[in-house]
Parts: sequence; C-alpha cells; structure tokens
Amino acid sequence: MKIKRIAISVAIIFTACVAAATRALPVLPVGVHAEPDIPYAGSDNPRQRLDLYLPETQAENMSLPLIVHIHGGGWQAGDKRTGRSLLPLVASGDFALASIGYRLTGEAIWPAQIHDCKAAIRWLRANSAKYGYDPDRICVAGWSAGGHLACLLGTSGGLADLEGLLGPHLDHDSRVACVINNFGPTDFSDISQASIAGRNMVTKLLGGTPQEVPDVARAASPVTHATHDDPPILCIHGTADPLVPFRQSTKLDEACAKAGVECLVIAIQDGGHGGFRNPEVQLRTRQFLDKYLRDREGMISEEPIPADSGR
Repeated sequence: MKIKRIAISVAIIFTACVAAATRALPVLPVGVHAEPDIPYAGSDNPRQRLDLYLPETQAENMSLPLIVHIHGGGWQAGDKRTGRSLLPLVASGDFALASIGYRLTGEAIWPAQIHDCKAAIRWLRANSAKYGYDPDRICVAGWSAGGHLACLLGTSGGLADLEGLLGPHLDHDSRVACVINNFGPTDFSDISQASIAGRNMVTKLLGGTPQEVPDVARAASPVTHATHDDPPILCIHGTADPLVPFRQSTKLDEACAKAGVECLVIAIQDGGHGGFRNPEVQLRTRQFLDKYLRDREGMISEEPIPADSGR
C-alpha cells in the first residue's frame, strides 16, 4: 500500500506541474510575432498543429536558426503553448521558434507521436523560405516525454518505419541539426528504476509493458538507433529524478559514444523531474545553441550544476 501511495503521489505531482506550467504561460514579448495553430499534417486534428514565433525584425537576407519545442506530459497530457517559455530566445532576435503538438496516448498509441513530430519537421522545412528561417539549422528541444521524442528525431533520421506518411511534404527530410533533451527517457527496455507512475505512462504509450512488447519498446528507444551520422545531443537531467531515472541520459551518452556521436550530459545535482532554477542551466543551453546553430566556437562545461543557485 505504501508503494501504491507513493506512485499515486508522483502522478498527482506530475499532473499538477503540467497544469501549472500551462496556466503560467508568458505573454508575447514586444518584438515577437506569433502564427498560432498552423496545421502541419494536412488534417483538422487540433493536436496536429504548431505555433510559430518570429522576431518582427531581422537582418535582411539572413535566415534565422529554428528551435522546435516538443512539450512533455507523459505522452498523455501537455500543451504546445508551453513552448512560450523559450520566447526570450526569439525576442533576442537570434532565433525563430516553433512549438508543436502531437497526438496523445488517449487518442493513439505509438508510433503516432513520432510520426506527428516528423511530419511537423517536414512542414517546417518545406515552409522555411516563407517564414525566413534556415531549414538546415533546426534544433529540437524537448522536456520529459518531449525529450524522448526530440532524441528519437535525432537518432532515427532516414528510418522508414518511424517516418510515417503524414502531411503534404513527404519529399522533405525530417533530420535535425542538434537535439536538447531535458530529462527524457531514452531506453524503454530498461526502465525498472522508474517510478510506477512513469512505468505506467510507458505502458500506455507502447500498448503494453516493455516485457510484453519488446520489439516495440526497442524500436521506440533512441538508444537503439544511434549511428555515426546523428547530430550532437545535449542532455540535462536531475540526479534524483523519480519519474525518469538519471541513468536514462547516461545510457544515451554511452550509445552515442559507441557510435561516434557527440553527446553532452549535464547532471543537475539532487535535481528532480525539472524545475531547475539555477541560471547556469539556461547559460549552457544557450552555449549549445550558439555552437551548433550559430557556429560560435566555445567549450560547454559538463560539470554538474546544483539544482538551485541558492539565491
């Protein structure tokens, strides 16, 4: 009974955090233009839409790098509007931003979620000239379940089984230039250390436990597909995360190292499932974006970061 109560508590806290993040949406900054609810899959499904945010002014004849936000919520909740947390990057004038929705597990199980994300990337690439961002400089950044989808976009380039047949732009590539994974799962074949709530979310996504559907679990795991031509990946993960164990990020790091892919893992000391308040997290994220989307040389420290700055 004690274990069951803990699992229920984790699930309640997780749901409350998602709801709070949606309620606390930042207002649109001055100098940022929004194009909301653009359908990307040739459907009228409200989940298959994206929001696009662009600086109102940018240098002439200059295509901006594009950041693509993928929301969390255990694949069963969440909202693309939480991508507004990245609006300061757009307000800086250095980036464009897209925040994508995708079908949740209450509507469709795996692989619908990655099919939607790839259709969104194809739409964004096909429409880059219209909106003024660079189709060859796209970073996907995801949180929790969104981190998993971002990692899979990074490692599954060219895999027909995960590409899907959605949308009007099947002739465009869904590959990306770099990936930011914020505490997302990467190996569904090894989630025994996750909380009961976390394991239940995975079961709902896959249509069975990893033991019941091992081939599906393996195919849905970013670690499975790491190859030498994958883009650089940044993982940011709390060492005390009860929902997605920190080991999930180190497993991806090991798979990338074996494949010869650059992967940086930044441990948030004693951090849980997000909510990191130390500004060093944002600083290193920006350094990663500058290096791989803006060709700015520089080292990115992998020293652990305290979860709270102490201020």
